[in-house]
Amino acid sequence: MSAILDILRARAEAFPRRIAVDPVSGAPVSYASLAWQVEELSARLCREFPAGRPLAVQLDHGADEALIELALLEAGLPALSLPGFFTAEQVRHAIDACGAVALVDSAPLHSAQACRAAPVPLPSGTARITFTSGSTGTPKGVCLSAQHMLCVAQSVVDAVGSQHAGRHLAVLPPGVLLETVAGFLTTLLAGGTYVCPAQPDIGLADPFRPDFAKMVWAIVESQITSLILVPEYLAGIVSVLEETGLRLPLLTLVAVGGARTPPSLIERARALGLPVRQGYGLTECASVVSLEDASGNAPGSAGHPLGHMRARIAKDGEIILDGPFCLGTVCETRQPGPLATGDIGRIDESGRLWIEGRKSNLIVTSFGRNISPEWVEAALLARPEISQAMVYGDGLSAPEALLVPARADVDLSAAVEAANAALPTYARVADWREAAHFTPQNGHLTGNGRLRRKAIASAYLDGEPAYFTLLEAETVRERLRFLSIPQLRAGLSGTIGREAYLAYLAQAWHHVRHTVPLLQAARARLAHRPDLAAALDEYIAEETGHDEWILADIAAAGGKTDAVRASMPEAATQAMVDHAYEQIANGNPVSFFGMVYVLESVSVALAQRGAAAVADKLGLPPEAFTYLTSHGALDQNHMRFFAGLVNGLADAADRAAITQMAKDMFRLYGGVFASIDLEDAHVAA
Repeated sequence: MSAILDILRARAEAFPRRIAVDPVSGAPVSYASLAWQVEELSARLCREFPAGRPLAVQLDHGADEALIELALLEAGLPALSLPGFFTAEQVRHAIDACGAVALVDSAPLHSAQACRAAPVPLPSGTARITFTSGSTGTPKGVCLSAQHMLCVAQSVVDAVGSQHAGRHLAVLPPGVLLETVAGFLTTLLAGGTYVCPAQPDIGLADPFRPDFAKMVWAIVESQITSLILVPEYLAGIVSVLEETGLRLPLLTLVAVGGARTPPSLIERARALGLPVRQGYGLTECASVVSLEDASGNAPGSAGHPLGHMRARIAKDGEIILDGPFCLGTVCETRQPGPLATGDIGRIDESGRLWIEGRKSNLIVTSFGRNISPEWVEAALLARPEISQAMVYGDGLSAPEALLVPARADVDLSAAVEAANAALPTYARVADWREAAHFTPQNGHLTGNGRLRRKAIASAYLDGEPAYFTLLEAETVRERLRFLSIPQLRAGLSGTIGREAYLAYLAQAWHHVRHTVPLLQAARARLAHRPDLAAALDEYIAEETGHDEWILADIAAAGGKTDAVRASMPEAATQAMVDHAYEQIANGNPVSFFGMVYVLESVSVALAQRGAAAVADKLGLPPEAFTYLTSHGALDQNHMRFFAGLVNGLADAADRAAITQMAKDMFRLYGGVFASIDLEDAHVAA
């Protein structure tokens, strides 16, 4: 058993009616209520699940997620916390690797799904298992004790003072260790209120493409006093404040970590009145190692180590830590001794820790200059035109970069030139190329936002990139333009009305009923190419009947299917279909795969999230979303099949035709969404 229930009881005795957990959209939970609910649920968990076997949890933020986290701590059952952005494959791997006995992925909590994973030995005292790969290869489950996590949480309270225990907003995704320890547990130890709305409600329907304006308004409306952010989230909030003139005077603490934060961003944030403090931490240390104090005298430093940690610098510049560490990893107990972090840094005369890069990432140019890529990346990311950057160049005369544009219309050349002006000559970016977004889904980003450098280099730098990689990179601006369409953004956040959803389904039916005829037309013109003909046969078999799915959804949502059948498509929908027929009949029929790419990649990225958001806001039954949810699941497999297929195309003309069609289809499909009337779109906002 942990000390958490004793802590909650003490808080309940001191201020029983104070709100401990506020999910915003649901009933708040007082400290008195939280204490007895944790006691009751922990006793039930002990009765229902075997001791020592982990229970996997994959819930959005809310009262249920908070309650089960605390109850598992009290019950002494290891919690396998799985972020919502984990793929189904990652979830299965984590469950099997640590031998989880059940998965809780929806409320009410009694609906846990039994898992077939075999028991796995865990280090004694394991209370939480966090899967992280950092910048190394195979992900490992890091095992932490309850005592260790509570020790770190108390050190954070000691460092910042309990006066900041106001209303803390959970911004980082559920399942992320930093938020759990430094946000959730720290807030409860200090006697504050943990504000934990569902991620879509604060602009994080997709945590890797946030709606920062919505996030800022959530901070305002919930009267938030503290936040924990990653640098990208801080940059987004700063941009909104700069553009709107809005300010957040109630905030008393904004901690930022997970990656190095450019000093220029910290200065911009502080100029807007944001009380930003940069921190540094590692999963093996149960998150926080150091944190800036309130003085703000050294922008860019990671502050002093917390009271429970000691830091020193090895001869080669690596940061070495002493203090409490993780118990080990799944199946392997950690041996005693200091922790070599792999991070390069220094400690100044005031004892502040400065992080300057990763030991394994150092670039040594052909001029013999050692350059930390994170340093150059920070200069690039300080430019608002650049969303993501990876710098490389070991053995080259100067660094080079892969850049992801922040918007469709930005000038990356000018952005690089401006960033270079802030760097010494030897560290300036000599060349760059545009890339598609780095995400956990494509294996190019860890769950906490760190670059998977080896995977990115394998995709873009180790020889000629595969055509699918080039297709994603060459259409990234078209995708950004598509994602900026108001109707699409409203659908993703769930802020559309029933009539708007029905209007979308009607247009979907008008173009989906042409899918099989288009496939058949392309098949007829490509009959002489057995590989493509066979692929089209598979698509035809898979896509047949999807138009009827849509009609069934319309009926379930209260729409009139006969009226849809009798209606004419919007001009934008007809234009998209006509363009596809024209290219198949009179152009290169291989171009049709560009349309396949757009429709299926959009489905994978947006369908299930959009369906969940709309269903939640409108209260429609699951039967009204079978096309979106089923199509999204199917197209995950389709995209893997598609990538393998197009990577086998050697003809430059075929590749060019697919790329051009993809660009055309992002524009035309965007027109379909833009044609939807949003007059009632915000009735649920």
